[in-house]
Amino acid sequence: MLKASICTIGDEILIGQIVDTNSAHIAAALEENGIAVRRMLSLSDNHDDIVGTLRGELELSDIVITTGGLGPTKDDITKPALSALSGSTGYKRDERQLAIVHRILRSRGLDILPVNLAQADVPDKAEVIPNELGTAPLMAFSFSGGKRLYAMPGVPHEALGAIPLILEDIRRHFPAAGHILHRSLMVYGIAESALSEKIAPWEDALAADHIHLAYLPNTLTGIRLRLSTSTGTQQEQEERIGRQIASLKEILGDLIYSEQDDCLEATVGRLLKAAGKTVSAAESCTGGEIAHLLTTIPGSSAYFLGSVTSYAISVKEQVLGVKAGTIAAHGVVSAEVAAEMAEGVRRLTGSDYAVSTTGLAGPGGDDANPEGTVWIGVSSARGTVTVKKQYRNDRKRNIERFAAAALNELRKEIERSL
Repeated sequence: MLKASICTIGDEILIGQIVDTNSAHIAAALEENGIAVRRMLSLSDNHDDIVGTLRGELELSDIVITTGGLGPTKDDITKPALSALSGSTGYKRDERQLAIVHRILRSRGLDILPVNLAQADVPDKAEVIPNELGTAPLMAFSFSGGKRLYAMPGVPHEALGAIPLILEDIRRHFPAAGHILHRSLMVYGIAESALSEKIAPWEDALAADHIHLAYLPNTLTGIRLRLSTSTGTQQEQEERIGRQIASLKEILGDLIYSEQDDCLEATVGRLLKAAGKTVSAAESCTGGEIAHLLTTIPGSSAYFLGSVTSYAISVKEQVLGVKAGTIAAHGVVSAEVAAEMAEGVRRLTGSDYAVSTTGLAGPGGDDANPEGTVWIGVSSARGTVTVKKQYRNDRKRNIERFAAAALNELRKEIERSL
């Protein structure tokens, strides 16, 4: 299998001035095309560091891809470093990129300066891939042993546009590139450590099928279990991973909410849309976060009717119809109030399902309801269910976890009732 290294170049990355998003996009594209990414590095704008590091990566990998340092200013030194690395003896001007430079600068109403024209000058050992999105060309270099190095600009939209061009060149030079199959399962409602223990025997058996498992946790989406294999034909890979996924579903049941790289709000949306059902929300401690998440999904107007952010007791009582006696007897943070909130907003909007939250995001709390406590209510034609959850995070993270947990309880109720 082909191996690749990705190197981002620029002091602005190392000092935290910008976030490197290019590497993630490049890595995903390489993996999808059967190329295993072995290393990701960030380098400073130092000539010797760039040359030495890239020389080392060419010894380790078949393909090295760099981003950044190709601009027109003096701190952009990737091109001279690549000239030295490749053994170039001078520069040549690429007329195709020069025409692009003229077109881009004229379209922006900018003067064409000598530093702009120099963007089209490349080391004489470079193979130029014209960059239609910017003034700096993409460059490819060949090294002994069939190794290839690709240099692309660091500007994110230019880097994204360059990926298909780089892949096209890779396919020409490495026609025997393999295939890596990835499949994802989304899991919610169990801690990563508990999940690992629960599926340990199943995970141990993956090695015999040449399948690698990765745990990728996220506060809002749960744990993504990514299964990967590069052994055998694509059909064989599909069959082996398919068997293992079927086995895992028997173990985890409704802890699995999706068989793709997904989020809870999208899953809820698909379920509601497929069933022709609607939902509403009554939120206290989440302050509208559930409504926000649901409406980030395109087409959510087909199933999301609306929400009430009932932060004050008066709104709970006067808008949602929560009884004053319920609050007096059980407290605002209680199963009873969560139930009446969900029933109230469902009645108010006429939705098929409703979800509610009442809790303490923090700071504050007591022995009965410590900080990080939330009661979730879900109401439907089947009745109303309530669930208590407790988290130990800061206020912002608690709110995010409350909302995600509420969506998950809603998801489970929809699945049970369909």
